[in-house]
Amino acid sequence: MKVVFIKDCKGQGKKGEVKNVADGYAHNYLIKNGFAIEATSGAIKTLDIQKSKAAQLAADELQAAKDLKEKIEKCTVLIKHKAGEDGRLFGSITTKQIAEAMEKQFGFSLDKRKLDPHEGIRILGNTEIHVKLHQEVAATFVVKVIEE
Repeated sequence: MKVVFIKDCKGQGKKGEVKNVADGYAHNYLIKNGFAIEATSGAIKTLDIQKSKAAQLAADELQAAKDLKEKIEKCTVLIKHKAGEDGRLFGSITTKQIAEAMEKQFGFSLDKRKLDPHEGIRILGNTEIHVKLHQEVAATFVVKVIEE
């Protein structure tokens, strides 16, 4: 019997696959527990439509990330922080502070976990920060730290 998997099933198939399995296994386990549905022509058409929508959504997300990259790379984020005589900061500037400053100054909302460096900034001056916007898109911008 041909079935279309609607959930991942360990050892049998992944979501979206069409496979041939034993009739009893299909009826008594896969369909009963919601892992698969019978592969009718309507189910296969629905699967094709879902795959095309997912591909279009992925392409849109990639394009949006590329557009955001162009905007972000033109930015220089300015952060004021207390520092000692030798130019070392009291404490450090974290990725959370960088993300908040970017949103406040330019309106771009960035996830602090996608920012690099994870250890924070500890000196005055310019520092390049890398941010991963998408699996295939990464951007770099400058954070300028000045003394308060």
